[in-house]
Amino acid sequence: MLKPTRKEQQELREIIEDSLRRQGFYIQDNQIVLPDNTTKDKLRYLHRLSVEHRVEQAEPRLRRHENRLLRHIASGREIEPTKVTPRLIEVLPGSEDELLFRYASLHWSIPTSSGYGRRLRFLVEDAHNGKLIGLFGLCDPVFSVAARDAWIGWDVKTRKARLRNVMEAFILGAVPPYSMLLGGKLVAMLCASDEVRRAFQRKYSKGKSLITGATADGRLAMIATTSALGRSSIYNRLRYHDRLLMLSVGYTSGWGEFQFSNGAYSRIRDYAEKYCDKTAKHESWGTGFRNRREVVRRVLAHVGLSGNLMNHGVRRELFVMPLAKNAREFLRGEHRRLLRFHQPAADLAAFFRDRWLIPRAERNAKYREFRADSYRLWERR
Repeated sequence: MLKPTRKEQQELREIIEDSLRRQGFYIQDNQIVLPDNTTKDKLRYLHRLSVEHRVEQAEPRLRRHENRLLRHIASGREIEPTKVTPRLIEVLPGSEDELLFRYASLHWSIPTSSGYGRRLRFLVEDAHNGKLIGLFGLCDPVFSVAARDAWIGWDVKTRKARLRNVMEAFILGAVPPYSMLLGGKLVAMLCASDEVRRAFQRKYSKGKSLITGATADGRLAMIATTSALGRSSIYNRLRYHDRLLMLSVGYTSGWGEFQFSNGAYSRIRDYAEKYCDKTAKHESWGTGFRNRREVVRRVLAHVGLSGNLMNHGVRRELFVMPLAKNAREFLRGEHRRLLRFHQPAADLAAFFRDRWLIPRAERNAKYREFRADSYRLWERR
């Protein structure tokens, strides 16, 4: 293994610390300190460099498609609230839908991941006008999450056995002007649909895990997700008839690596590849690093910075969405069968339209002022 020079270590330390300060973080006693009175707007500001960097990276691949992709975005006057008809579209690799999914993801106010491990992605389209309402993506969950695991009642053994029956929403939301009509609630509701559960079963009910060797199960019992910015106004009190669809179970601890997901991360990754021992030694994982978090952790230690810099302090509200009456008992291994809720996407959409969309449209017609071209990321050439 090559050894870095002191100059290389010092230069990377300065790059990392400067990047954190430019984002708006304070560093005190080798720890990140959030600004006082941190509002949601201030949290968005902390994420801005990472978001801008993602848009910059995506430009060579997506800019040439932007005019075509914008045809999927509605102007406000193209929406007829009483006729909105949501339709789920599973995103397939290499498709036009995948391009649209990636393009819309770039508009999020926080940097989003691409998911990891098992993955399902969906667009939500308004069948009435063919325009995009929103999107969501599901992936393998993080192995250990204190609040989630406590709510389920997991010990290490049962978590290892049943984690395969849980997915995590790594991106979830609506695009304008549907977001102005509480479309984020609709997208969240559709995660719980029978169609998503069946798509998971179809894709993951055969074969074995490359890593653990466990036989695939194909039964999706629960979806977990976190709010983007502190307490969530979309997920709280989200109901289907008389039942809460999403339950708040606590907050994350504030550890992660989004604060390095900007121009600094490419330097961190290059340094890790050159000077740090690889951590993914299992033949099924390859011979690199397990994930981005592992890359950052290794490099911080290697250049003499505290691992506490991975505690960004942004605590996000954690939600779980049980898909069966006995989801917790099943996940604890106490029940062998899932008593699934019956939740067709069409029924969920109809409930949303009457409960939230139409009343919102009647109270506030500002959505009608939105113009699709304002969604453009890059200037016309």
